[in-house]
Amino acid sequence: MTEYWPWWAGAAGLALTTINYAVTTDRSFGVSGAWDRVLHWRAERRVERVNAQFADERVLAEALTAATTGQFGAGSAAPAARPAPHGDARTQGQDVRPPAAASSSMASLLPAPLVSQAALLLSVLIGGWVAAVTTGRFQLRLDMGDAFGELVTDNPIAMIGALFVGGVLVGFGTRLAGGCSSGHGLNGCGRLQPVSIVATAVFFGTGVLVSFLLWKVI
Repeated sequence: MTEYWPWWAGAAGLALTTINYAVTTDRSFGVSGAWDRVLHWRAERRVERVNAQFADERVLAEALTAATTGQFGAGSAAPAARPAPHGDARTQGQDVRPPAAASSSMASLLPAPLVSQAALLLSVLIGGWVAAVTTGRFQLRLDMGDAFGELVTDNPIAMIGALFVGGVLVGFGTRLAGGCSSGHGLNGCGRLQPVSIVATAVFFGTGVLVSFLLWKVI
């Protein structure tokens, strides 16, 4: 009989992972999104370098003003700030700067650092390996197990084809739903987002239905 970790250990691990990622990066994570970004790491690095140039809101405002002036002329630039009333000495002779909260809110809209996405994927692999080794189930094999061979196929060529088609469908569904089981199921549902709750109900309900058809009908 195959032994697994107790359910509460897995639940605690998922909860700690989700909370830790949100605290350290100020963003929610998703495995499918992380995989997509790591695969396109060259383009992501270029985007990160561009974002780093405009991390300061003052530099960004000056660049936008210069681009607007060059495109439409000097008259289209934003007017200079009006002088403060004589009775308000707090702002006379001082630059009006955007609040720090605005800067942090804009930063949270940017994608998470690429290195955090790579670390997330690496942690998934290491965590699975640790779980398999500690329970004595780690074994290198080229097939998907007896259950897969009984329900789907035990032919190696057909198995590779089925896995490839299944992977394509998973990727398509992830794009269509705007997230996967980690993005919607863990993060979205944890934040009570209606879209994530509906998406999670749909793909888990579909999984239960297909499993029932495979075991009981087919």
